[in-house]
Amino acid sequence: MTKNALFDRIVKILKDSFEIEPVRITPQARLYDDLDIDSIDAVDLIVQLKPLLGRNLQPEAFKSVRTVQDIVDVVHGLLPGQAAA
Repeated sequence: MTKNALFDRIVKILKDSFEIEPVRITPQARLYDDLDIDSIDAVDLIVQLKPLLGRNLQPEAFKSVRTVQDIVDVVHGLLPGQAAA
């Protein structure tokens, strides 16, 4: 999966699950400051990303995530067959 395709999937998750307008979801958008994603929402987001990888995601992998692009980079690096981000 390309990073662009992954970004599109994350936008859909944020729109459908958290009712965030897609125009607000940019790669530079900060989860907490710009999108009002709190720690509970972040855990829910991690759970929803699990099907993309086909395995459980460790919350530690997301400690440095601050923006939508950070999510894309971390998940892309965890995809089977991808080099670590």
